[in-house]
Amino acid sequence: MIAGILKEKNGETRVSLTPEVVKQLQQLSVTVWVEQGAGDSAFYNDDAYMEAGALVKAADTILAGADIIFSLQPPSRTLIDQLSPGKIIIGILQPLYRMPEVAHWASRQITAFSLDTIPRTTRAQGIDVLSSQANIAGYKAVLLAAYHYSRYLPMLMTAAGSIAPAKVLILGAGVAGLQAIATARRLGAVVEVFDTRPAVKEEVMSLGAKFVEVTGAADATAAGGYAVEQSDSYKQQQQQRIAESIAKADIVITTAQIPGKAAPILVTTDMLDRMRPGAVVVDLAAATGGNTSVSKDNATTHYKGVTIIGNSNLPAAMPADASKLYAKNVFNFLKLILTNKGALHLDFEDDIVKGACITHNGAIMNDRVKSMMQPA
Repeated sequence: MIAGILKEKNGETRVSLTPEVVKQLQQLSVTVWVEQGAGDSAFYNDDAYMEAGALVKAADTILAGADIIFSLQPPSRTLIDQLSPGKIIIGILQPLYRMPEVAHWASRQITAFSLDTIPRTTRAQGIDVLSSQANIAGYKAVLLAAYHYSRYLPMLMTAAGSIAPAKVLILGAGVAGLQAIATARRLGAVVEVFDTRPAVKEEVMSLGAKFVEVTGAADATAAGGYAVEQSDSYKQQQQQRIAESIAKADIVITTAQIPGKAAPILVTTDMLDRMRPGAVVVDLAAATGGNTSVSKDNATTHYKGVTIIGNSNLPAAMPADASKLYAKNVFNFLKLILTNKGALHLDFEDDIVKGACITHNGAIMNDRVKSMMQPA
């Protein structure tokens, strides 16, 4: 089995496999080809890959000769068209937002595994790329907000006077939100947190933050660990409580996303109007529309003295550790689909393999993707 690591495009700094994992793949009898410079942006150079046993090849050679292609970001149609039928591609393919591309993968007889669609179960934690990368996003979001915020985060008492601690509001207590709480608290901020799941209250409070409660949330237990759409009455209550907290907040971190749908607007224009000049909002859901009414992906917007930072790829701002964690996720997944002799073994009775497989042998395999592609 030959696995190929491609150099990412469009400013992506992470790499799918690190030299450490390349060395581990040899235990599975997998030969690794790496495109020249693939790991440079993540500070893993070609020499490190070669020392780990990889061979440096041109991209065209990898696409033609490798059995498995790693592409962290969704592959372009041009790339897919260079693959012969039966090739395997593994990455964060975002199929729920790319239905025409999914159909194209199937028509090309590509076996596509998208690691962002695995079930969010205890067994899958070692493969959960959304969690490993969201942890970094939450950490970097607070540091980014602190950089743009014009005041201190901690309380200070000096001979020149006292400084009150910054008030941080975090919308969403998933992996990114929890790391944002921990980071903001370490920096000395006072933190309030909102989440639709009452079950996270204890965890939020254990990190030293205050939990803002809204009753009547839809039960998300059947959604496999992903967020679900809420009722209109709940959204109304939600907005009232958020508006009260946001008027007092100096920094807001938003993390709310619903797979396959536009991100919910949690911070309206009216709410932004009530924020103090100099306040900062970091929107981690900007790629799917954003949680504020004015967010733009990969852009910083200024609205009446409030800075809104739309950045849905913050893990790429910390590429060395982001790549290290992602590569380990990939390695754990490969152990489910390869024998110890490097042969492909697809067990679709395994909920992780089934959940990650988007297309195989010309068919669309993932149930959520299939349901979204059916005409209404």
